[in-house]
Parts: sequence; structure tokens; C-alpha cells
Amino acid sequence: MLSVQAALGAFSPSAKFVIFAAIISFLHEVGMDSDALNTFLTIHRRGGISNAAKFLHRSQPAISRRIALLEQELGVPLFERVAGRTRLSDAGRVLIPYAERAVAAAQDAEQAIRALTKQNAGPVSLAVTGTLADGRLSTIMKRFARENPAVTLTLRTATSTEVSDLIRRGEATIGLRYNADRSGDLACELVLTEALQVACAPDHPLAGKRVKRLAELRGERWIAFPETRGRREIAAAHVFALFLTQGLGEVEWTAVDSLTAQKRLVEAGFGLALLARSHMAEELRAASLATIAVGDLAAEQDIVLVTRRGGFLSTAAESLLETIRRNYAGLDASITRDIGKRSPARKGIARRRLV
Repeated sequence: MLSVQAALGAFSPSAKFVIFAAIISFLHEVGMDSDALNTFLTIHRRGGISNAAKFLHRSQPAISRRIALLEQELGVPLFERVAGRTRLSDAGRVLIPYAERAVAAAQDAEQAIRALTKQNAGPVSLAVTGTLADGRLSTIMKRFARENPAVTLTLRTATSTEVSDLIRRGEATIGLRYNADRSGDLACELVLTEALQVACAPDHPLAGKRVKRLAELRGERWIAFPETRGRREIAAAHVFALFLTQGLGEVEWTAVDSLTAQKRLVEAGFGLALLARSHMAEELRAASLATIAVGDLAAEQDIVLVTRRGGFLSTAAESLLETIRRNYAGLDASITRDIGKRSPARKGIARRRLV
């Protein structure tokens, strides 16, 4: 997300003052019209008034009037037409983070009021990084749904960065992602640190064996996720980065943007991959994959829960948080009996608040 400072960087001090003054005046003196702000955000996210009207089930003239009133109140245009496309103006870019927080706060207020009459009911939205939507998560969701039949639980998958954005905007209640998000408006809680292992085909010459150094595998072909901006779940443990940080130079690797496809290619002998044991537990049981132990390999990834700092959490949301915590900590025997056979991740990881 573009920061306010970055968005205002090109303006003179007087221009910055005018924009800030208009936004602050609106947010604090005009009654916090969250519907107008939501309309503004929807136009931005959907790429124009026409798409926003369809998404919000309103007419285009109604959307246009709503934004015109908002711009009139602020005294600055929020959008501009460039080459036939609707784009944020400089003032619009500044307003984005404030609007997101205001809309999320309005949603919190609505949920808090509803919680007074329904203690363990209503919607709970979970956003998770795609590779964490595995058997463990499926078991957690089944358990939660069985114990909370009045709760509507929905699931969205995204990259780690997108999970944080969904939480920040109030579009998801709880997030599960890789590595802590250091932004001040989110609270991150470590639930598991899982070691990564080298996966290989069962007929690989080193299958089930141990090498002293990662350097011994430099001549192998590797399979990994593409290096994509915003994919923090792969940045710290990317095989390419591992070889570079150990001073071993570049390594031959193939980009494959699918965990399942990576495993199938490794099974077929097309290369090695660096995977969490829980991601290949079924294949290891079936002996369709094997591992190579590496003496100097210390690659791992943190799995963290994400919520909006200061945001409202219903009783149902708190219950889901605790279910996830207990599962990842190995404390819920009714869940871990099933999971333990499939994902023997490292035990005894102390849960701690990261941010």
C-alpha cells in the first residue's frame, strides 16, 4: 500500500496542508459517511464507476452522485480520467488508508452491536496463504463448523501480502500467512515455525541419505515458486536466495507457481524442491517422495495469525482463533490425532506475539 508520505512527496508544503486539512475535516466533522467511503474504495478496487455499480448493485448515476458529493465535501477530486481509464488522483491516493480504516471501523461497530444479541453466531471470514489451505486447515474448519453451527465461516486464499490487506480492509476477520507483517495496524501471532527439507524423487541417488553441505547439491536442478513481488512466503527460503547467501553462486532452477505441480515434477525426477514436511506428508507416506538431509541447511518459515490491531473480534472469531492456536500447538488431541499422522511439524514451538 502506498504510504501517505510517499503519496504526498511531490507536493509543496502548502499543497500538502490543503489536502490533509480537507481529509481531516471530512473524517472528523462530516459524520463519517462510511457508505460514501466504501463507494470510493469500490470504484478504486473495481477499476471504475461501471464495475463498482455492478458490484454494489446500484445504478451508475447513483454511484456518480455519491462520489460527486464526497468530492464536493472534501473540496478536491478523488479520481481522474487518463486514457479512458479511471485512476486515483493525488488526493484519492492519500485518502485510501483513512477510508479503509473508517470502513473497517464501521463494520466493527455493526458486528459489536450484533454480538450483543447473538453471542456465538454471525459471519467469520478466514483468509489464508494458498499453501496453508491443506489437510490441517480442512480439519480445523470441520471441527469449528461442527462446534459452532450458527456461525457462517468463509475462506479466501491469497498471497501473504494480500492476506494482510484483506485483514486491514476489514474484508477478512482472521488471517493465516507466512512471516510477520510489521505494519503497525496489524497484530501478528506466531503459531508455528516449520523447518524446510529437500524433497527428491524416491529413486534419486541421495534419497533417504544425508549430505554434509548444501554445496553438494549445487549441481542439481531445482524447482521453486517464481520470485514474485509480495510473495513473502517464498522470499526468505527461496532456493536461489539460499545458495547466494551461502556464497555458492547461482543455481539452476525452474519456476513453478503451484505446490502440487512442484511435487509432481519432483516425483517424476525433474529436480529437487525445498518444502515443508507438512506439505509433502501424504507423498512421504505413499513413498512417492523422499528427502535428503542437509547438514548445514537451516531454512524455516514462520506461520502467523493476523488480526487488525484494535479491531472487534466476536465470540465466534475468538473461538476460531483458539481452535487454530490449539491445533498448531499440538494441544487439541481430537484434531492432532488426524493431523499428526500427516504433518509431523516441529513440536514444542512456543506461541508468542510478534507485533
